[in-house]
Amino acid sequence: MLNLALCHRSYVNETEGRERRDLANNEKLEFLGDAVLGLAISAHLYTIAGTRNEGDIARIKSFVVSEDSLYAVAQHVGLSDYLLLGRGEEMSGGRLKKAILADSVEAIFGAVFLDAGFQGAERVIGRLLYDEVDRVLANEHQQDFKTLLQELVQRRFKSHPRYRVLKREGPDHDSTFWIDVTIDGRAYAPGKGKNKKQAEQQAAEIAYRAMGHLPPGGRD
Repeated sequence: MLNLALCHRSYVNETEGRERRDLANNEKLEFLGDAVLGLAISAHLYTIAGTRNEGDIARIKSFVVSEDSLYAVAQHVGLSDYLLLGRGEEMSGGRLKKAILADSVEAIFGAVFLDAGFQGAERVIGRLLYDEVDRVLANEHQQDFKTLLQELVQRRFKSHPRYRVLKREGPDHDSTFWIDVTIDGRAYAPGKGKNKKQAEQQAAEIAYRAMGHLPPGGRD
């Protein structure tokens, strides 16, 4: 079951003949693990959140179960070394792709649930993610600046940030993007990242800080 949790669809797609008929990928376990993770974190927050309202709890949960958070778990346990990938995905840097690693973490949670029940899965999830819950409660987590900026711009200007790709360099498997963001007619200095999402996050953080909502190096 652990092997199945680590088996990406590219590995199955590139396997031929009888062996392929005997293989499955980890997508169904990922689907199950996502639900198990959500329940475990929701139950934990219900216990420790005190007087926080439902909206606050939902936001905390969204940070803890996010792709970034699960990617950090994958890095912490060295998961990339154990993934089963097809050659094409391997050559394109799939072993380091955030989405693949985060999905595999969810698949492992699904596998543990099937093997050891919810209590077993909850123990594993707790060891790997309850510290992140504490960081979010203390406001020491990596924040989603795109969401924060959008909420601020909606409140202040009744509009939305507009992102624009200024430049892209490098081959498809190792590109770097520069993206700026325009708010109420003003463009803010571009963010830089290995993909569009990272560059947009950095651009959003630059704009969010520049609009006076955060001190340099500070937290909301």
